[in-house]
Formats: sequence, C-alpha cells, structure tokens
Amino acid sequence: MKFVKVLFFSLLFLSPLAKAAKPLRIQLWHQMIYGHRVVLSEALRQFEKENPGVTVQETYRETEELRSSYQAAAMGGSGPELVFGPSDQIGPFATMNIIRPLDEVLEEKYFEQFDPLAIPLYHDKHYMIGGAVGNHLMLIYNKKLLAKPPQNSDEMIALGKEHTRDLNGDGKIDRYGLVFNYTEPFFFAPFIPAFGEAFMTDDAKPNLDTPALRKTFEFILRLRDKEKIIPKECDYETANALFKQGKAAMLINGDWSWGDYKDAGMDFGIARIPLISETGKWPSPLVGTAGYSLNVNMTSSAHLEAALKLLRYLTSERVQLMFMERVGVLPSNLSLRDNPIVKNNPLLKVSAEIMEVGTPMPVVPEVRGVWDSLRIQYQKLLANSLTPAQAAEGVQKLAESQISDMNEVLQPDASAFVIKGLVLVLVILLAWVSKGSLLSFVQGFKGPQKFVYYMMLPAFVGIFAVIIYPFFYNIAISFSNFSLRTFQDWSIVGLHHYANALTDPKFYALFGKTIAWTVVNVFFHVTLGVFLAVVINQVMPAKGFWRTLFIIPWAVPQYITALTWRGMFNQEYGPINQFLQQFLHLSPVQWLSQPFTAFTACIITNVWLGFPFMMIVALGGLQSIPHSLYEAAYLDKANAWQRFRHITLPLLMPVMIPAALLGSIWTFNNLNIVWLVSNAGEPGDQTHILVSYVYKAAFNLYRYGYAAAVSVLIFLILVLWSLGSLRSQYRKETR
Repeated sequence: MKFVKVLFFSLLFLSPLAKAAKPLRIQLWHQMIYGHRVVLSEALRQFEKENPGVTVQETYRETEELRSSYQAAAMGGSGPELVFGPSDQIGPFATMNIIRPLDEVLEEKYFEQFDPLAIPLYHDKHYMIGGAVGNHLMLIYNKKLLAKPPQNSDEMIALGKEHTRDLNGDGKIDRYGLVFNYTEPFFFAPFIPAFGEAFMTDDAKPNLDTPALRKTFEFILRLRDKEKIIPKECDYETANALFKQGKAAMLINGDWSWGDYKDAGMDFGIARIPLISETGKWPSPLVGTAGYSLNVNMTSSAHLEAALKLLRYLTSERVQLMFMERVGVLPSNLSLRDNPIVKNNPLLKVSAEIMEVGTPMPVVPEVRGVWDSLRIQYQKLLANSLTPAQAAEGVQKLAESQISDMNEVLQPDASAFVIKGLVLVLVILLAWVSKGSLLSFVQGFKGPQKFVYYMMLPAFVGIFAVIIYPFFYNIAISFSNFSLRTFQDWSIVGLHHYANALTDPKFYALFGKTIAWTVVNVFFHVTLGVFLAVVINQVMPAKGFWRTLFIIPWAVPQYITALTWRGMFNQEYGPINQFLQQFLHLSPVQWLSQPFTAFTACIITNVWLGFPFMMIVALGGLQSIPHSLYEAAYLDKANAWQRFRHITLPLLMPVMIPAALLGSIWTFNNLNIVWLVSNAGEPGDQTHILVSYVYKAAFNLYRYGYAAAVSVLIFLILVLWSLGSLRSQYRKETR
C-alpha cells in the first residue's frame, strides 16, 4: 500500500504541472473530401505554429456518420468543439440545441463580410459560417469529347446518344453520354422546379404531389429507358469513376469534385444543367455552403476562446484563398470576390453564373423527411414498382407522415406514472436485497484485500460506463418522448412506443425478414465452415496455408468488404454480372435495384464474411476428436459419409452449437452489411432488417424513443432465443 500512496501523491503533486505544460486541444470533426482535407490539414498546422498553446485534432467522418456521431456525442454532453458539415444540418442541430448561436459569441459586424449564402439564418440566428459558397450541382463535361456543353435538354439528349457508344463491338456500352447519381433525390431535385414548382413551400411544407414532380420522374425514366444515355445503375462512385476514366462525356456533380478531376489531369469544363426544352426553364440546383458550427456543450472558457480563434482563422481571407487556389471553391468572404485570382478563374466565373439560377438550400429539419420520402418512392419508381403518378402521390403522403412523426411531442399518460412507480419499487427492492453485498464491497476497500479491490475498480468502472449505464439509459429512453423537439428536455411518457411498435404490421414484416436473414446466413456460415474445415483437416496438404487463405475474408474490415461487394454487384460494370454473361451466358442481374436481388446481395456478402469464423471453430473441434475412432471406422469399412455422419458430426456438435448461437445473435444484429451493401435500404427501404430500421429511425428521422423501444424488443427476442437454445441443448446433453 505504501507504493500506491506514493504513486497517488506523486500524481497529485505533478498533475498541476502536467496540466500547465499540456497544450489546449481543440477537436474538429469534418466531412471534407480528400483534396479539401489536404488543404485543411496544412491550414491547421499553420494555425498551431502561430498558436503554440493550442493543438487541433481534425477527424474525418462521412457525412451521415458525422451527423449521427455528433448527435450521439452531444447527447452525452460531449463532442468536438467545432463541427464542419453541410448547411442542411443546421435545422436539426439547432432544434436539438446542440450547436450554439454564433450571434452570442461574435459581433454583428463580423457577419457582414460574408456572402449571405455562407451564413444561413435559422429562426433569425446564425449557426454556421461557411468558408466557401456553392456546394451546388452543375453539368461537368469532358472537353476531349465535347467541344461545348449542350444548352437545352434536347441538345443534351442528342449529344448523349452520340456519345453513348459500344466502342469494341461486344454488345456492351463502353461510354455513356451522361452519368450522375440519379438514384439520390439531391441529384434530380434541380429538375423539379424546371418542370413547374419547387418541392417545398415557403413555410417548409412538402409540395410533392405535383405535375412538376411527375414530369421529373418521367424525364429521368426517359433518359434511362428510352434514350438510354445514362447507365441502368449509377451511384455516386460509379458516376465519378466513369467520368474520370473517360467513359462518360457529361456528368452532373458539384463544385466539391473539381479538385479530384484536376488531380486526375482531366481537361473539363462546367456549365448550367441544360435548360428544359419542354418548359423553357433552367434546372435550379440547391445552393448553400458547408461550414463550421460551435458545440453548445463547451463549458470551459479557454476552450471556447480557442475554438472561436480557430473559427475566425478557418473563415479568414488567408485560409479561403488557400482553398480557392488549391481546390477551386468560391470564397465566402465578399472582399475576395475582387481578387484577381478569383476574378480570372474561369471555373469560378461560370460557377457564379450557375448559382444565379440556383435555389438556397433549405435548412429546416423538415427537409430531412422530404429527402427520405423522396428517396423511398423514387427508388421504387426506378425499380418499376410504381408509376410516376403513384410515386408522386406516395411521396407526398409519406413526407407528411414522417414530418409529423419527427415533430411529434408525446405527453405522459397513466402508464408513465405506473412505470415510475415500478422503477422506484425495483430500485428500493434491489438496494434492500443487495445491501449486504454492497456493504461488503465498500468495506473491501478497507480490508486486508484492499489492493485487489483497487486493482479491480477500473474494470468495474469500465463495465458500468460502457455496458450497464447505456443499457439502462436505453430502457429509460424507450419509455420517453426523446425526439428532435425534446432532445434536451425529454421525459417519461409511458408505453406509447412499445404499443406503437407492436401494433405496427411493418414491425412483424421486418421481424420475419430478419429471421430469414439470420437463418440463411447462419446455415451457410456453419455448413461452409464445417465443410472447409473437414476438407482442410483430412484432405488438403499445406493446412496452414489454407487456414490463412480462408481467414482473409474475416480479417478484412467489414466496411471495406461491404463496399467492395457493392461495386461487384453493379449491373453493368460489376465482375459478377460480367462472369454470368461471359461464362454462363446469362442475362445480367439487377442486383441492387430490385428488392429480392438486393437482399440476396446482402446475404451473399455476409456469408462471405461469416464462414471463416465457423471454419476456425470447426477446425478446433476436429483437433479434439480422437484419431482412433476414425481408424476403427476404417477397419469397419465405413465410407466417408458414414464417418462424417457417425463420428465427426456428433463430436462437433458441442462445439458448433454455441458458435452457431453466437453467430445467430451477431447476424441478427448485423447493421453494417445491410446498410452499406444496400446503401441504407435501397431500393425504397425494402432491404431493411430490424436493426437497420432502428438505426434509420434514430439517426435519420430523430425518433430516439421509438428506436430505443424497438431495440429493447430486439434484445428481449434475442434473450428468449438464447435461453431457449441453451435449455434445449442442456436437455439433450443430460438425457
């Protein structure tokens, strides 16, 4: 104990000195693409040189991951001091009260130097400052293929047909006239006002069941099915890759992508998305900014002061010029617009002309419900499950329903008081029952084994922090009205979410699909794993080599594997369809655009990831089977199947059943594969399982209470399934 005391007082004495010597650390979370990240990193290192007492830790996250991670961190009262993201996150974050109004910490005159698009207002307050303006879509064309861009949609279609070519005569399109991520609403939204009306009203209500949206749907289908100038499947990465490889003459993308094309050495030009010949109107891209916001959870004045200094630096003329020169974005500082570098940049000049027909990006939270509803119905339309009229009608109803759910603030009912009473009784009972154990635990810190208790204390704290507290916190949320509007002041409201989930037919449909997902996956995991283990153990030479080879799918991070398989399932360019066509002479499969095939693609990917674990477990089990049993079987002239059936399988069962039980729980809760391979439930939210549905409800639609209730139901289902399996196995073993 003497050593512990010396260590404790040493740390106590030295900690103020260490604190004084330690620089202040500011965290910045962002979603900048690679080219922008390089410039940001250089700017931050320069800031650190000029401010030796401050270090900045920048962390990149993909846009949706950034949004959900920041919400989760803010929920716990932490998070980065600065967060950088698109302007449409202002509404949700401000409504949740997790970003600070900048008007409270910056003087009014400070905002006057910026373009109004870079300082969007939400409820008459500034929550973000962007270092650039734009973030808008445009037509980008390859100058080696097109001398000048089309001026209207008729010209665009004619040029598209001219450049959509089968260059090697193998019957496949090698180059497309136009590519873009047309499966995402943001990329076809500019066409909606060109056909008539905006998709949201001035008072932030959805305006979707309109002739304009129906004609937009028909226009996209015409480009794909009639004119055939765009690929049959085309997400963002596919479009980007085709354009950079010279396999597309035109691309619809944003100003954030210029840096990539410059780095790739492309000779490209930009122009407005062509005028719609039918209406004589220009498509209107959404124009906004991506900028910096301050975390509301900063309590230290030193951190706030340093974060503000960093915010001023990152939005200063000096840093904006760095970004403009390196990645070619339009600076938000108005004084830089007269800078010769800006005025003489041909891309920025055209970009400014494109923004003249743009529409300011809505920043209200309701836009989230509109995007999600559009995505679901639009993808069903692309899968030919709906007509344009049905899709437009459906998206209006769905948007109104989802916005209503997002903004709903539930009030406590009678069950809330019952729950509070039950919790109070349970806490008292638990304290009474365990008082002896608790008292003995506390006294242990003063007893003869106190050193052991002190050594175990960090483990107790860790278990409480990462398992016990989140578990009971989730249960509490499941009884609450925790949502977008009550993020900071939620309260217990009763059994509403449980009743809502258990009376919703969609819950049971997803439950059935999740069972199918789990059964099929675990079946193939176990059968493939056992088969390979037996073959390696009994037949194959160089067993170590084969074990290592088959473990590779398991060793590669799920994220990489899932995105790789997604690329392999592309209808036109994926190697799976190329194999089916070239070697089996089959028609290409629409893997990702039809519900059944998209779900099958998720299962195939997960089978690839899951069988190595079962193979390793089975190999371990095979090593424990006495070889004398096989020798006796040989003497009895048992064939291979009989040896497997009567020796291998029965002796492997005690090992494989717990592994299969664990595998079924992991598979039931496997979010990554379904979310990444199907791109968040495509097509039209028809590939969700329960856990991905919960994730979407929580982090896309801000229904935290409902999501927590469904997650508790998932937990109960798995507990019952596990207990039933273990009990069944116990009965078999004790017969």
